[in-house]
Amino acid sequence: MSDIETVAYLGPRGTFTEQAVLNLTAAGHLPEDVAHRTVASPAEALDLVRCGEVDRAVVALESSVDGPVTQTFDSLADGAPVQILREHDVPVVFSILVRPGTRLEDVRTFTTHPVAQAQVWRWAAEHLPHAEFIPASSNGAAAAAVAAGEADAAAAPARAGALHGLETVAEGVADVAGAHTRFVLVGLPQEPTARTGHDRTAIVLQVPNVPASLVMALMELATRRVDMSRIESRPTREKAGTYNFHVELVGHLQDDAVAEALAGLHRYCDRIRFLGSWPQEGWVGGVDGPDGSVPPDYAASWEWIQGLRGLGDGGQP
Repeated sequence: MSDIETVAYLGPRGTFTEQAVLNLTAAGHLPEDVAHRTVASPAEALDLVRCGEVDRAVVALESSVDGPVTQTFDSLADGAPVQILREHDVPVVFSILVRPGTRLEDVRTFTTHPVAQAQVWRWAAEHLPHAEFIPASSNGAAAAAVAAGEADAAAAPARAGALHGLETVAEGVADVAGAHTRFVLVGLPQEPTARTGHDRTAIVLQVPNVPASLVMALMELATRRVDMSRIESRPTREKAGTYNFHVELVGHLQDDAVAEALAGLHRYCDRIRFLGSWPQEGWVGGVDGPDGSVPPDYAASWEWIQGLRGLGDGGQP
């Protein structure tokens, strides 16, 4: 890991994305001396990986409350390929931050990232009913705006308040208890992270424009009993009415059932992009529990096939 020198993430400091970077570093997935480069968007972080200006990016992928982070999804599908190497869940609770001496009843403007606003809007409707909402590029930027006098209050991580010298007028704010955001560690295409037996694989598909084409694509998974833990559609922006399907599977590229399903999709789909296989950590699972349904073991069937190929007489003993 000594060749990893720089990681890009949504800034400024004090965002949940920075917390994900710090947690990934503490877990040993980034070196302790990695340089931080803050950027204005997930797309910019991924583009810096593509052009080689940074070695890794950490971007938000999905909120358990608000769903997919669409800018991340679109950037993963477009441009030169990049690869997901790890995932990490960060619990999401907010502090309401103000400049010292500001009371809650004095707040006339309220700022946070739009994804965060969706997670605190009930609290804001009750406690700040007359405050104007001002969207921010990140939760850290929201705290910076309050410190600069550009807004009266921000919903942000408590760390952002400490960084900007703000006071907390409410803490532990979250409309939905137990909310999490799933972040991913991204690099250039490389050998996938080693199989653990509790893994995810992600792909992006474009299917032929014929009846039941998505059903036909998903049959490549169903016939091999590969569990699909998530599917999202996003417009391709290439032609109206065409879509990228982001599909996440339970299992690893090294699982024969997953590999066979991907090979079948490669034969059928107009376009397929491999986004990576990596150890599962997040909340998305399946009917068998938090890991989902583990892909079936194809070892016995492959041994039988190899035996047939070696006989040359139709497989008869």
